[in-house]
Amino acid sequence: MEEHFSATNNSFYMNEAFTQAFKAVAADEVPVGAIVVSSNGTIIGRGYNQVESKKNQLAHAECIAIQNGTKNIDDWRLDGCILYVTLEPCRMCMGLIELSRISKLIYGANSPLFGFQLDNEQSSWVYKNDVVIRGGVGAEKSQLILKQFFQKKRNKKGEYQEAGLRGNQGCADAKAK
Repeated sequence: MEEHFSATNNSFYMNEAFTQAFKAVAADEVPVGAIVVSSNGTIIGRGYNQVESKKNQLAHAECIAIQNGTKNIDDWRLDGCILYVTLEPCRMCMGLIELSRISKLIYGANSPLFGFQLDNEQSSWVYKNDVVIRGGVGAEKSQLILKQFFQKKRNKKGEYQEAGLRGNQGCADAKAK
């Protein structure tokens, strides 16, 4: 499996995860994409955020990719698999990663609000799965996509950054002009 963990392959697979993130953008979802790669290098699962469209907080990119991966190999155990995701997983997704027995996690940007590393509690000893974790692969691209997405969302809501205005302050004044 180490041959599928090289910088070149990480770049290739992370680009596949970015393809999923762009599907999220097209669906007006937070742009996070994920893929599951088997020990032989085959992509067995793909997913992108669909929380808003499915109205389900379980529809994170990681959850969908893992669900598709387990369906494709007809086993809930993803031993030897690598998960590539464009943003650091949240605690919920990290629990699923551990329970699914994924061997390696490669992610792009850190998540300063929801990332699993913010949680000081260690994983349950019951999981007994030491996931090898590497962050920062494609981080700049991931950060840029997220930043552009949220800027566009703020602009659609009529938020103003000019003159120190935040939120919807000043919207009525701006519309009246």
